[in-house]
Amino acid sequence: MRALARFASVAGGIIMCSVPSIDGAFAQGYPAKPVRILVGQGAGGGADSTARTVAVKLSESLGQPVVVENRTGAGGSIAIERVASSPADGYTLLLMNAGGTIHSALRKDLPYDLERDLVPVSLIADSNFVLLVHPSVPVKNVKALIALAKSRPGNFTYASAGIGSSSHLATELLAHMAGLKLVHVPYKGGAAAATANASGEVDMGFSSVTAALPLLSAGKVRPLAVSSRQRSAMLRDLPTLHEAGLAGYDRSSWFGILAPAQVPQQIVTRLNKSIVQVVAQKDVRDLLLKQALEPRTSTPQEFAAVIRRELAQNAKLVAATGAKPQ
Repeated sequence: MRALARFASVAGGIIMCSVPSIDGAFAQGYPAKPVRILVGQGAGGGADSTARTVAVKLSESLGQPVVVENRTGAGGSIAIERVASSPADGYTLLLMNAGGTIHSALRKDLPYDLERDLVPVSLIADSNFVLLVHPSVPVKNVKALIALAKSRPGNFTYASAGIGSSSHLATELLAHMAGLKLVHVPYKGGAAAATANASGEVDMGFSSVTAALPLLSAGKVRPLAVSSRQRSAMLRDLPTLHEAGLAGYDRSSWFGILAPAQVPQQIVTRLNKSIVQVVAQKDVRDLLLKQALEPRTSTPQEFAAVIRRELAQNAKLVAATGAKPQ
């Protein structure tokens, strides 16, 4: 009897080991139907165009249609919430920009937690900021700007796309690191802020490369530096703020793909591999660069580290500025 029981136990173990887990079996057949990418911003914007650029090629890689859906509202939070509460099967994904990490610092009543309810898959691209001054401001580099602003505490103005926006916090980080006391002038969107900078309504401001390029071509603003740790492919001669003396400064409006938490690891790996391959294709890179977006992929772990760092940084900046949701 003992021998029989021992045989049954060993046989059962062999059978259990030979049967794949439910998650593993499901992941092996993924995808078996169309995949949706939800975007929290409207059609035609940077997030939307990034999602659509990648979706076409991702469809080819996955062998299933990849459909982009715009779920606008609450600065992108509606789309984030929808994906966070979706089934963890890999068929509902999120295209999120860096602004998604600001909501968590601004609002304590969010129905989701980015780190708990979503899993990063891969970054796709960066959208750099350019530090601009009006031509009437008598400075030609960051060190001179900092010296001038320090000589005019509380009387040196900057434009942003709104309270709690990426450009607002990017400037506040500069002010914090350089020890400046600046006057914030919020506008309704990045285009309005860039126009205000070009007209001389304010002394300086951060602008997206997309909004800055036509103003630079017209000589209406003077560029001093870019915000990311690496130089911009669109403005290679312009130093980074890190190079210009603010060691460690690094802010950009990135775009990346996330999925609901608990999605099987095999699916996350499959999606990551496909996205990295898609973004590496020359035609995709060219399309992104035409939109002033710089291709940038990552591992899920690297993307998670970016989100973790920015959540912590934004919480400190929001607390320091007293920014409130608009």
